[in-house]
Amino acid sequence: MTASHPERASEAFFGRRRGKRLRAGQQEALERLLPRLGLDLHQPPPADVRSLFARPVEAARLEIGFGGGEHLLCELEHHPQTGFIGVEPFVNGMAKLLSALGEKVPANLRVYDDDAAALLDWLPDACLSGIDLLYPDPWPKKKHWKRRFVGQANLDRFARVMQPGAIFRFASDIDTYVNWTLLHCRAHPAFDWRAESAEDWRRPYEGWPGTRYEAKALREGRRPAYLTFVRR
Repeated sequence: MTASHPERASEAFFGRRRGKRLRAGQQEALERLLPRLGLDLHQPPPADVRSLFARPVEAARLEIGFGGGEHLLCELEHHPQTGFIGVEPFVNGMAKLLSALGEKVPANLRVYDDDAAALLDWLPDACLSGIDLLYPDPWPKKKHWKRRFVGQANLDRFARVMQPGAIFRFASDIDTYVNWTLLHCRAHPAFDWRAESAEDWRRPYEGWPGTRYEAKALREGRRPAYLTFVRR
């Protein structure tokens, strides 16, 4: 069971699609809720992205690769007037989020279970107030760096769909990816780095719930960085 998405000739998706076998409750939630919440990219994109949600919202944000959904669930609860689109191609991550919703499905949530680049190409111009990319796959081997999600093509996509003043947040515990993101974003004409001191990027975001990936990084002695960029 997957959300509908069009065939497209574009960047390849390199991440894993599936892990261990889903528990019965996770499988049930996936089959019940993904058709209801999943975006269908075969449909024309909305003129107003806020119309995608089951009730009126004031703004829309995107989280790419939400993992187990810890951060996304927290944001849904604390920002009920904002609509959230969560992208996660990894079946187990999507199932974990949907099973955590239980019977009370937030009216300000939509999801997409495939390549985020396809969704970004589908969304209308200047429709998002924020994009979160938190602990993405770092592709640590230098020969694989070109697979990292942050790059010229995707920053161009971000710039198109983000409103002026919108926020792009990036968190990682991998120094080479942090430096990579800083270099790419500072070289891009659409983004300004919001930081005045080291503490600005060492301090977690306001209301940050932590994630299991972050907890693992801290256990293993890696210090995360929290970068914030503003769309000009």
